[in-house]
Amino acid sequence: MTTSTPREPQPAGPVLRPLVWSALLGVIVSAAVARPVSADPSRPHTVPDTGIRPIPNGSVRLPDATAPRATPRVLPPITTGAATSIQARIAAAQTEVATLGQQLLKAREELAAARTEEASAAAKHQAARAARIAADRVAETAAADVLKRAAALPPGVFNSDLHEFGALARIQRGRPEPADTDAAVRAAVRARAAEEAARQAHEEARERVTSLSARYDELKAKYQRAEDDLAKLEKKHADEKTRLEQQREAREQAIGEDIIRHTSVAGKRAHPKALAALAFALKQRGKPYVWAAEGPDAYDCSGLVWAAYRSVGYRKLPRVANDQYYATRHNRVDRAALLPGDLIFFASGPHWQSIHHVGMYVGDGKMVHAPSSGDVVKVSAVWWSRFYAATRIFPAVDVTPPTPSQTPTPSASPTPSPTSSPTSSPAQPQPTV
Repeated sequence: MTTSTPREPQPAGPVLRPLVWSALLGVIVSAAVARPVSADPSRPHTVPDTGIRPIPNGSVRLPDATAPRATPRVLPPITTGAATSIQARIAAAQTEVATLGQQLLKAREELAAARTEEASAAAKHQAARAARIAADRVAETAAADVLKRAAALPPGVFNSDLHEFGALARIQRGRPEPADTDAAVRAAVRARAAEEAARQAHEEARERVTSLSARYDELKAKYQRAEDDLAKLEKKHADEKTRLEQQREAREQAIGEDIIRHTSVAGKRAHPKALAALAFALKQRGKPYVWAAEGPDAYDCSGLVWAAYRSVGYRKLPRVANDQYYATRHNRVDRAALLPGDLIFFASGPHWQSIHHVGMYVGDGKMVHAPSSGDVVKVSAVWWSRFYAATRIFPAVDVTPPTPSQTPTPSASPTPSPTSSPTSSPAQPQPTV
């Protein structure tokens, strides 16, 4: 048996010369360089948002483009130069205070609810104890009655078994039917069990109050420390704080211009009640921000929104900002379709529980809100770079196109009536910025 040595594979066609290879490689490289970056699926199509808030999923469709653009144009960072670290510290401290403020507000609500439950559990425990005492007395009275009747039986008939007292008493002729001791005893047993259950529920409610009270005190101390530290930082670097606010406002306005330019409400307008709630909020301008305040002399961010919608009879809105979002999350609105009165939420993370601020949309890229300690209720540019989501309380209504009125043909009159004078109805008040 012979073996054959494997031979080198022969090329299928003519061998390309080095000069041809060089030319071919040049064409390939030129094509690769000329290919647009957007054709590479591994690269993102948009620049990630530079703000500290996530931008929700949504799109803004341009009038002359076939594909939507996911984000507005990205501007340079709001801080540059040597002041960057100071401004970053101020911004981070403001976010921390706002977050702790909402957490403390929620802890206060939970503690108040727990105290209400504890008071209810205490009342139920007291009522169960009174019912047990009454049941014990009935059982004792029934047992005493049986003992008295048993003592009157002839010798030899008396049975020491207490469970037979009822039967022994009933065999006596000519005497009335005694009370059923078994039923009285069963009622007393049930009353004792109910009292024990009520006692345990009361004890659990008291433990919950104790736990929530300790958590509230801890959060309150942490919030006060953070607020004091922020006040000292802002006082020490007042110029940088002012510059930071100016840069923020300018940057948010620039982003808002891009969004407002392509806003489309599809023939809708805000509900009259939403406009009334907005009008209420606008009337509060100039009143100070106070944590947990709900008016009428001061507000915090969620307290302003809460009071505004309660002023038009809407009482389903929770008190805390992230709860307000969660309660209205099924009515989310794209930021390119906002209407006056819509709620706008801002967060420090991607989850709704990190929401720490809320405002009401006014229009033209503006919102009315109660920003933070040391500030007042005011109208400012929407924080587009820190936008989390927007929701709507009352559904939008269709814009009714004006119809030409049927004007009757005036009859000829030789002289005008001297008593007739033109009258006009007052215009409906509109919310102003």
